Formats: sequence, C-alpha cells, structure tokens
Amino acid sequence: MSEMITADLVDLDLSADTKEAAARALAERMVARGRVTDLDGFLADVAAREAQMPTGLDGGIGIPHCRSEHVTEPTLAFGRSVDGIDFGAPDGPADLIFLIAAPAGADDAHLTILSSLARQLMDEDFKAALRTATDAGATAALIRGDEPVPTPEPESTTEPESRPEPTPEPESTTEPETAPEPEPETAPEPEPVPAAPAAKFKIVAVTSCPTGIAHTYMAAESLEKAGRDAGDVEVVVETQGSAGFTRLAPEVIAAADGVIFAHDVPVREKDRFAGKPTVDVGVKAGINRPAALIGEVREKAARGETTSGTAPATPVGRAGDAGDSYGTKLRKWLMSGVSYMVPFVAAGGLLIALGFAIGGYTINKAPSVAEHFVWTQTDSWAALLFQVGSVAFAFLVPVLAGFIAYGMADRPGLVPGFVGGSIALTINAGFLGGLAAGLVAGGVVMAIQKVNVPPVLRGVMPVVVIPLISSAVVGFLMFLVIGKPIASLQRALTDWLNSLSGANAIILGVVLGLMMCFDLGGPLNKVAYAFAVGGLANPTEGSLKVMAAVMAAGMVPPLAMALATTVRGRLFTRTERENGKAAWVLGASFITEGAIPFAAADPLRVIPASMAGGAVTGALSMAFGCTLRAPHGGIFVVPLIGNPFLYLIAIAAGVCVSTALVVILKGMRKSAPGGGADGAGDATAQKGQEPKIPVAA
Repeated sequence: MSEMITADLVDLDLSADTKEAAARALAERMVARGRVTDLDGFLADVAAREAQMPTGLDGGIGIPHCRSEHVTEPTLAFGRSVDGIDFGAPDGPADLIFLIAAPAGADDAHLTILSSLARQLMDEDFKAALRTATDAGATAALIRGDEPVPTPEPESTTEPESRPEPTPEPESTTEPETAPEPEPETAPEPEPVPAAPAAKFKIVAVTSCPTGIAHTYMAAESLEKAGRDAGDVEVVVETQGSAGFTRLAPEVIAAADGVIFAHDVPVREKDRFAGKPTVDVGVKAGINRPAALIGEVREKAARGETTSGTAPATPVGRAGDAGDSYGTKLRKWLMSGVSYMVPFVAAGGLLIALGFAIGGYTINKAPSVAEHFVWTQTDSWAALLFQVGSVAFAFLVPVLAGFIAYGMADRPGLVPGFVGGSIALTINAGFLGGLAAGLVAGGVVMAIQKVNVPPVLRGVMPVVVIPLISSAVVGFLMFLVIGKPIASLQRALTDWLNSLSGANAIILGVVLGLMMCFDLGGPLNKVAYAFAVGGLANPTEGSLKVMAAVMAAGMVPPLAMALATTVRGRLFTRTERENGKAAWVLGASFITEGAIPFAAADPLRVIPASMAGGAVTGALSMAFGCTLRAPHGGIFVVPLIGNPFLYLIAIAAGVCVSTALVVILKGMRKSAPGGGADGAGDATAQKGQEPKIPVAA
C-alpha cells in the first residue's frame, strides 16, 4: 500500500458536515495527486454506490468507495472529523472516513491490499490509534502498515504489590501425633484420563457486497472474530470480492454444522451449501451483529432446519434483519413475493396479450387446443398462446403467497403459502387474498418454529410436521375466517376501478404516476406495479386502464434523462452522458431503473422532475382511456394497447415535462458539473470553480 496513501491524502481536521462534502474534500486531494481525472464523474460513481447501501459502520466508521473509470490507480484518502458525519450507521455519525477509489479494471493485488485495510478497521487498537494521531505522515504510515499498531499498556500501580503477612497457625491443644502404623501396600490407582475437548460448532460463511472491496472483508473479519470470542465456534469465510474468490474446500463445507450468507449480491455457486442450517442476511449484518448471526444458525441447527440452497440472492428476497422495524420487514416480505411473481406476470400476460392481438378479443372462448388444433389456422395458434398464458397467469396469486411466506419463514413457508394462495383463487379473493394468505402462512410457520420439540422429531419437522400443521391452519383460516371478507373487499375494489371516470380516473393516474417515479424501481414503485398487475388476474376495463397508466409513467424517467443529456449535454458529466445513451433503450423497454444513476448523482433535481412528468403521463393515459393487457414490454407492445396513438402522446408529454424541469433546475446552478465538450469540466476544475451543489444523496 506504499503508493495508495501518502501524507497529502490525509486530513486530520476534516471540516465537512455532510457525507457529500466529505467525499468531495477527500476526492479533491486525489485529483491534486493525479489519481482522479474527473472529479464530478468520480463523485457520481461514489454517490451511485452510496445509493445502493449506506457505507456507515458501527464504531464511527465511514467508508465511501467505488470502482470508477475516472480513477487512474487504486487510491485511499483518510479524513478525521471532529463533529462526526452521518454515513447512515445505526449508532450515529462517523469520525473516521476512508474514501477508497479503485479503477474500473483494478488488478487483484491492489484490491487485496484494500481488503486488508477493511479487515484492519475491525481492530479497536487500530481505530484508537487513528483517533489520537497528530501527524499526517505518521497516520499514512500506520494505515499503510509501515508502522505497528500501538497497543494500550495495561494499567499498573506505582507501588510494589504488597504480600499479605502469613498468619500464624493456632497452637494445637491436642496431644502430639504418634507415628502411624504402616498400611499394607496396594496397587497404585490409575491416573484419570483427561476428557476429550468438546467438538467445536463449525460454520462456513460467504460475504460479498456490490463493490467487493470493503464491506466484504470487514464482514469476514467480524464473523471470524465473533467465532474466536465464542470459544466453541469455528468460522471459515469465503470472501467473494472484486479480486475473485477462492472456493472453500468441499470437505470443509461438508463438515460444517451451519452456514451464514452475509451478502448484497448473489452468492456464487450457492448450491454447494445446500442441505444445511442457513442464515441469510445483508452484508452489514455480518459486520454489526456477528454474534447474533452465530447464535441464530446454532438455533436453526438445534431445530433441525435446513435449506435447499435456493434462497433468494438479493436483499429484496430476504426476510429482513433482526434489527429492522416491523414495517421494514413487512416491506421486504411483500417484495419477496412480488419479485418471484413478476416473471409469471410477464410471461403469462404477454402470451395472453399476443393471443388477443392475433385472434381478437373472442379468443378466450376458443375450445381447448388439446382437443382442437389446426396447424394451418391462425386462430388455433392464437388460442394456444392465450391458453398457455392463462395457465402461467393462474400461478400469479399462489406464487405471490408462497414466496411472501418463504420470505418470512424460509422453505417451510412454501407449502402453506401456495395452499393459501390457491384457496384465495378458489374463493375469488384474488390478489388481496394472496397477500393475506402469504402473511398468514408465514406467521403460522414462524410460530410453529418457536416450539421446542424433542430431538427425535427435529428431522421430520421441516418435511412433514410443519407443512402438515401449517397447511391445515391456513386452510381453515382462508376458507372459514378471513377469506370471505377479503373476497368482498376484492369485489369492491374491482367495482370501484370499473366505475372510475372523469376526474376520479385522472386523480388515480396522477397518484400512480407519482408512485412509479418517486423511487425509480424501489418499494413504492413496486407497490404501484403490483396493484396494476393484480388487476390483470381478473381483467376489467378499469384494471386495464390502470395497467396502461402505470407502464406509461414508469417509462418517463429514463426517457426524460436520455433526452436531457441529448439536448443539454453540458449540464451532465461525461459518465451521465454515456448513461443517457443506454437510458433510451431502458426507458423504451419500461425499465424505470434506467434513471437511477442520474437520481443518485442529483436527487433533488432528478426525482422531482421525474415525478412531475410521471404524474402528467399517468393523468393523460387515464383521461384518454388507454388500456393495456400486457404487464410489461414498453413500446414493443404498442399494438396491444387501446388508443395507442394517444398513449404515445401521453408518454411524450410526460417526457417533455420532466426534461424541461431537470434542464431548468440544473441550469440554475452557477456552473455545470462536467462541462459540455470533453475537457470543459477539466478546465473548470483547473480554475478551482467546482460546483458547490451536493452531488449525491
């Protein structure tokens, strides 16, 4: 790390009061050293990484970091704040801030060195030394590893330790002892054999994060340390970082008693760990509460719970960390179900829409293609598409319920969840019934899992006992208790959608448009989308209008950013202009996430502008009476849209509104962040006229 950090990359009196200002102050030192070529482009990459997950850690640590094409060589800058800066850590502000910059193609050796720093941050003595350092050069040497970490001396007293005076034995009042008579010789007793040490509980773990530089290795160090502290636990970690990963030996995995996944990107080759008690959490949980994770996997092992190795690989698919609020856990549970439901919606919905497009709207009355199919008739092929799509679409509610329960209770929740979802269809409770069935199934299984059972039954609990009891309970509740009220609510919602007209329809379009564009693919966006696709399970005129409005509004943000980078490129960084080219395709395909890089770099301008355009598009789509039978596809399903010309006008109007607003808001800044032509931004930087607007949220 000899060249990664030097004295001029250390600021022991960092005066910034926000994480954006702190990143800028440290990045400016990198620019001065020639390590970063485009300040604002690099900061945009830092902000995009920060938007994925806050980089604050317990213990007063902030580690903003990214891989960026604007970095010439791996670099580390350190700043120490007196007042502390909020990096999103649960325990409060950070006073030790490390800005880690890695080139887009950083070699393995440099990334390995950066990972060693991440492990050092788990050392309390190392952090204490940084907090008391007074010289920038010595601090850089300490971080590089050129200087040993000072260890605090144990407290000692100045006076020598006094020994207690021996107490005189009391005088004996008995007669003097006489010599005992010799006893007959006996064979010596055998020495006791020392008991064998208790076998350690063996855990294998996998850690990974989006960048693969810092959190990955900090979580590994934290888990290993917690295992050592426990005494009777042995933890072996596979770090899946940017420098690749070395697979754990098969015999190590086979001998493990439990598995911990602490990750925010998919675990590679996850099936290697199948069939073992598993805890699946985010990477920050591995850093902040390793002892609790170890305790949790030991409890699962005691109950005999195992997994198939197919747990969700993304944060949205997990049940939520123990420290999350109930509202956060509920959101994650619902998003787990929605994320698994969407492929069924897309496949089934598009096939149904193609069937209607080819065979007309009476194709739903065609006889079964298993009994009547003519290879040369177009209507037969249309009926085939429609009927296959209908079968796929019929899984929508059961899959939603099953994977909500899975998100709550892992694999044992699947059976009662699917059973409850199927019952919801049987009693016409629809999408709302699926939501309720999934939550009920997951809750029932979680309650059963808390019951202490005899060891002899633990092996059959997840395979026989839990599915049997939970399915019976969920079936009883859905058929006889909550099913009918939910079915009535579903009918009322359907009737309300069908009755929407005039101002009421436009207001609903505005609300849906705002939701689709507020967090650009986040939870609120998914709620609006789930509401729309839920109506497609039993399509009516009103539900088809809602689907059309939702898709139209979701296309606006990326298309608007693409247009803005085209008409006023000088207001955007070089990186954003490149992202704008891809945003054309993403927006046209109804992938709202295409606007995330722009929102991460400048949320106070991009998000309000996107919401305004989305609201306009949603309102116009509802006012024009546009309908849509396909749940996805963007402009590629325009032939399946009712009133397609007016639909495109609604989208164009929203895109123009968002583009105009974002251009106006960005133009109000005193100077552009990246300049118009290549090199303009560099000229601004040379004059020291960097914009003062925060780059990230």
